[in-house]
Formats: sequence, structure tokens, C-alpha cells
Amino acid sequence: MRKLGRIWTLIAVMIGLSGVLAGCTTVTQRANDTDKWSQIKKKKKVVVGLDDSFVPMGFRQKSGKLVGYDIDLARAVFKLYGIKVDFQTIDWSLNVTELHNGTIDLIWNGFSITPQRAKQVAFSDTYLNNDQVLVTLKKSKIKSFADMQGKVLGAQTGSSGAQDIDAHPKLLKDRIKNHEAVTYDSFTNAFIDLNVGRIKGLLIDSTYANYYIKHQAHPEDYRVTVGNFPKEKFAVGLRKGDVTMRRKINAGLKRLAENGTLEKINEKWFGKKVDTPLLNSK
Repeated sequence: MRKLGRIWTLIAVMIGLSGVLAGCTTVTQRANDTDKWSQIKKKKKVVVGLDDSFVPMGFRQKSGKLVGYDIDLARAVFKLYGIKVDFQTIDWSLNVTELHNGTIDLIWNGFSITPQRAKQVAFSDTYLNNDQVLVTLKKSKIKSFADMQGKVLGAQTGSSGAQDIDAHPKLLKDRIKNHEAVTYDSFTNAFIDLNVGRIKGLLIDSTYANYYIKHQAHPEDYRVTVGNFPKEKFAVGLRKGDVTMRRKINAGLKRLAENGTLEKINEKWFGKKVDTPLLNSK
């Protein structure tokens, strides 16, 4: 009888625990379904999550100052509403988790729209188009994706490029050594390994690649190859419940395009015409 009693006690504990876990899930779901614009407007502060090594979108200078295209753009949008932007450095591979946990309010850091991400977050309008490109050293004589046969490829953990490798295996995954990319927490570390030959190619956002190479002592040492991966769209990632904030961000981006601010930010960081849908539609 005592044995039976212990069994029933264990069952009761398990039922209770499942109820607690279900309750936690419900609370989290409610939090993600809540429109938080009124709270943000009252606090006059919004928290943006980013990888602070992603040049030129958001990165730290040697002094430690945080700068970048997305830094300027986010501040310009929320200035329209009298709201201060706080930037929180996060592990990029956990960006969606941090958003849902409430650690951050937005993901704004060269965040590409992908089908996988669209299941978990809402997106603003696209403000910049981007390509995934293969960066190699010219001395490696790699001039195409096909030349990566049997060679080591690098990518950033949790990046859209890493997702593209798996989603379109015939382009690179089936060719590269071990059919898997070596992944890095940041592109900065990936470039270090590329430069010393630990990897032979790096799949990376064209915005990062072009900016990084331009600022190297010998930019002529690098080759950038555009493949057949789908063109990517940069947008702001939000919780699905933040309908009002999404509307405000879209309206703000449109206003910056109309008053010339967006064009000035483009010129500051890219120095040339870039593929900006908001300006292309003007």
C-alpha cells in the first residue's frame, strides 16, 4: 500500500509540475501577444538587441563607442516619437529568444527576413536589400562557388547565411569539406581565420563584406563572389503582439525617406547608392 501511495504522490507532483510549466508558457505567450507601445512611450525608452561587431550596421569603435548604419537609423526613427534607444549587446544566435524573453524590444542589426524567423517574429517594412556573398583571398584562386569543392567554409552562427547554406545545399553545402560550415560567434573572428588560411571561404552579408574589405590595408587581396542565393531583405524584428510599434516604425522609416534623412545615412555609411526599397519607390 505504501508503494501505491508513493506512486500516486509522484503522479500528483508530475501533474502539478506540468501545470506550472503550462502556466509559464501561457504567461510567455501572453507577453509576446501584448502590444507594448503604450509602456514604451511612457518610459520614453526602447531596447534594441544587436551584435556589436557587425560592421557597418552596428559595431564598436576602438574607443568603445557604438556606431553604425542601424544605430543612426534606429535613433532617427524613434527621435520622431521622443523615445530614447538603448542598445543591448546579445548573443546573435539567441536573438529571437532574447526578444521573447523581454530582454530586448527589437532586433535591429542587419536582420534578414527568412521563413524560419517569420514563424517567430513580426517584421517591419524592408529598409535595405542585401546579398550573401563568398569572400576569399585572391591567392587561393577560388573564383566561383564550384571552386569551394572540398574546401573549408566559414559562416556566422545563427546568421541568415548559415540558414541559406542548409536551405540551398547544391550551392555550397554539398561541395564544402565535411558538408558543414565552420561557424563563428562574429564575422570578425571569421575574417581572422580566413586571413590566416584556417578557412578558405566565408559566406557573409555583402554590406559587411564590402565595408570590411574597404577598410583593410590591402583590399585588393580579397575577392567577393556573388552566387545564386536569394536576395535578402533587412528589416526590424518585433514580437508579433507589437502591432502599434510596427506601424510606428514603418511610418518613421517612410518619413525619413521623404525628408532626406535616410539618404544622408546611406551616404554616410556606404558612400554610394545602395539598394534601399524606401527610396527606390519614391
